[in-house]
Amino acid sequence: MMSVNINVNGISIHNAQVKDIPVLKGIIDGYVKDEKMLPRSMSELYESTQDFFVCKVEGEVVAGCALKVRWGELAEIASLAVRQDHLLQGIGSMLVDACIKQAKDLGVTHLFTLTYAPEFFAKNGFVVIDKANLPHKIWADCIRCPKFPNCDEIAMELRI
Repeated sequence: MMSVNINVNGISIHNAQVKDIPVLKGIIDGYVKDEKMLPRSMSELYESTQDFFVCKVEGEVVAGCALKVRWGELAEIASLAVRQDHLLQGIGSMLVDACIKQAKDLGVTHLFTLTYAPEFFAKNGFVVIDKANLPHKIWADCIRCPKFPNCDEIAMELRI
């Protein structure tokens, strides 16, 4: 994966390191408790370290997001989570922008996400689609999901 390093007004976005994963897990778990996000095991997060970007404010991890290439020119934006005390500061959009830039650099032309926050992704250019339009290959992770096969997330896409 190519390195990303963005610094704007004391907020930095960069590729995750293994030391960031426990903090990221804590942020994600806060959303899991509120049923606004699906759970991610520590093992799954460590295995995906290279897929994640983190956002740091004054050196402290406050958010993260993964870009997972799924099939051909199709990639997923996954596990976007911003610490509650840093919401509404544009951090989520900065992470999505980092994913879009990385996707373009990799030759990806089509991004999707499965989300409980469609309003946020719509503000970032995504449109709602039917999950049935996504290739079967992307459902490999779904087998581990506690909601499988009754997924209630909303599928959205962005063509880049």
